[in-house]
Amino acid sequence: MPRTARVPRELAFLPFLGSRAVADGLLTRDMLRGAAWRRLLPDVYVLAAGYRPEDHRMWCEAVALTLPPGAAFCGLSAAYLWGVDLLDRQTPVSVALPSGVRRRRHPRIRYGYPRLAPGDHDHLAGLPVTTPARTAYDLGRQASMTESVVAVDALLARRLVRVNQLTEYAAARRRWPGVDRFRRALAFADPLSGSPMETRLRLTLVRGGLPAPVLQFEIHDGQGRFVGRVDFAYPRWRIAIEYEGDHHRERSQFRRDVARLNALRAQGWLVLRFTADDVVRQPARLLALVSQAIQERRQTAPPGTN
Repeated sequence: MPRTARVPRELAFLPFLGSRAVADGLLTRDMLRGAAWRRLLPDVYVLAAGYRPEDHRMWCEAVALTLPPGAAFCGLSAAYLWGVDLLDRQTPVSVALPSGVRRRRHPRIRYGYPRLAPGDHDHLAGLPVTTPARTAYDLGRQASMTESVVAVDALLARRLVRVNQLTEYAAARRRWPGVDRFRRALAFADPLSGSPMETRLRLTLVRGGLPAPVLQFEIHDGQGRFVGRVDFAYPRWRIAIEYEGDHHRERSQFRRDVARLNALRAQGWLVLRFTADDVVRQPARLLALVSQAIQERRQTAPPGTN
């Protein structure tokens, strides 16, 4: 297509079937082979100027054009479409296919054949997708307990589903493979988790043998005035634990953090702050620091608070 040629409005934003565009007279086969268009899948194209190789939704839109009836996006792709982004940069699109349907392998697509009941899939913005409950159930049966809880926490935090719904969902499928893993993940799940890394930090504490902290704890001064909310707290020892993400490096956020930290200290709170490196690479050190803080506070706490 010449550089000055007009792009048909119907093809300017979303992936499309090349054969349909040709049949509708919007393009010719020669035009499709030009630099203005990018081939994503067999017979599926997108405007080259709008091509984003790491745009998971673009790939979902492209794959949707090839899906047979009864297929649905599932797993991490379903979670993403519901607004829960747990993806790595190169995560392939996850698709549940009906039994008997076969598709050629593609590096950007992961096909599977899970059994989907009629109530297990829905349509979201025109795309077939597993329901939040089914998505949580699938992701909650992963081999990694941590990643299972991270996924369930994230779906609960978005209020896409509730704990009691997932409990009932599992009970109705008690003979399904992996249901015990899902129940274990659900036992650790908490809808107050603020982010996947906060979930990982909490699991590090609990699975490391420390008491379960209180999530999103609000701290008030002696007059009942709000001082701040902390990610995790051990209220009886006045220990607060914060996860520091990258956004805390911004100057304005840093200033707010300092003022908040000083206000918490003025109320007698000890604040421990951890980063992703602490959680992922140095969990033993993290546990040792929290354990030491608890021990010190136990020794100085008033009688009856230990």
